[in-house]
Amino acid sequence: MPIVGVILAVVALAILSGRWIDTAIWGADGARVIDTTRQLIHAAPSGDQDALACEDFAADFGDAQAWNGLRAGEPEQFDADTSFDRPALDASWSINLEGWSETSDVSPSFVFYREIEDGLCVADVRW
Repeated sequence: MPIVGVILAVVALAILSGRWIDTAIWGADGARVIDTTRQLIHAAPSGDQDALACEDFAADFGDAQAWNGLRAGEPEQFDADTSFDRPALDASWSINLEGWSETSDVSPSFVFYREIEDGLCVADVRW
């Protein structure tokens, strides 16, 4: 019976983890976008967001405080054909940012990602 208890504990931990829930709702790709966005938000205070930027990233990550209080929203595949404000952007995914930043008057609202060999990189940020 101890094995059953261990298995149940592992399953319960997996169910309670955000990654499992994100995967169940958004699929593996959507969960990866959410994870990358969480990494991006957590990188802001130390200024490490550049490590997640695409090589040709031309936007600005802005003030680190603008990212405080934000969280990953809902990921969706990016379609340049239907994008009103970013039709020329070479991106694969977009995700909205939710919550209130410490600088709520100017804060990022969307992040756009491009698929690369080892994951995702930030192609653009909409403020």
